Amino acid sequence: MRGTADSVSVVGVVGAGVIGASWSALFLAAGKAVDIYDPAPDAEAKTRAYVAQAWPSLEALDLVRPGASPDRLRFVPDAAAAVARAGFVQESVPERLPLKLETYRAIEPALPADTLVATSSSGLLLRDLQEGWQDPGRLILGHPFNPPHLIPLVELLGNERTEAGALDWAAAFYEACGKVTIRVRKEVPAHVANRLQAALWREAVHLVAEGVASVEDVDKAITAGPGLRWAVMGPHMLFSLGSGGLGIDGFCQRYRDSFHGWWQTMGTPLLTEQVAQSLAAGIAEEEAGRSFEALAAERDRKLIATQKALRDAGSL
Repeated sequence: MRGTADSVSVVGVVGAGVIGASWSALFLAAGKAVDIYDPAPDAEAKTRAYVAQAWPSLEALDLVRPGASPDRLRFVPDAAAAVARAGFVQESVPERLPLKLETYRAIEPALPADTLVATSSSGLLLRDLQEGWQDPGRLILGHPFNPPHLIPLVELLGNERTEAGALDWAAAFYEACGKVTIRVRKEVPAHVANRLQAALWREAVHLVAEGVASVEDVDKAITAGPGLRWAVMGPHMLFSLGSGGLGIDGFCQRYRDSFHGWWQTMGTPLLTEQVAQSLAAGIAEEEAGRSFEALAAERDRKLIATQKALRDAGSL
């Protein structure tokens, strides 16, 4: 019988890349012990350094529970050992189907009864991933938005082979760790948030490639415009509020011709070498001599400040 989400004391993490390390920081902050495996020879050093760097951000977001400690991170010699005592498992190995299936075959015999495994996969389909299981009902999608320790979103997905109640249990577990969950009701490549992100970036690339605006100005158009609104409410609600009290149906009636016209002119660019070089040149100008580390730190500071402001406003 599966216990409550709060009863989980040990989380297994399989895969210690950027996503796995970020997940580990979050679970440790939530007061869990983390057993983690990754075959890379420098994985332990990199993960411990990542957790140490992430810890102040987690403290700033009030996500560190009393008694939580980064010292409860334990590296183990293989994937089976990472799940052997886990009440929940987050799998974040690279996005290669054969590797994921191999990983599942290795961990399933060692998995405690009733322990769920969530995959962080951003592009692979759950039904394909389930082929690596004798009991496919124990695998769900628990897809984060990078970096998981800072961005609250987790996309949850199951299907007809998923155990009854598994998604409800996983939602309670993630939310107890400070996450915000949504349900993906129909399986599509890249789920929900990445598809929305890809759609926006497609037009952003098109605008640059067509010479409509520079890379920097396209980025400014988001951060100083709709990006501010999207941090507060989603596009459907915002357009409903933009109706002057007529609701989303009234908004559609009023602006459908405008949107239909805009949609017809939007591009379908490809990330050719020429386009990539153009974007890289624009980014070099936007960076203005700042290092990768400095830009990442700026991103994290702004993410923390935004979330704290939204929490104070009761919006998150």
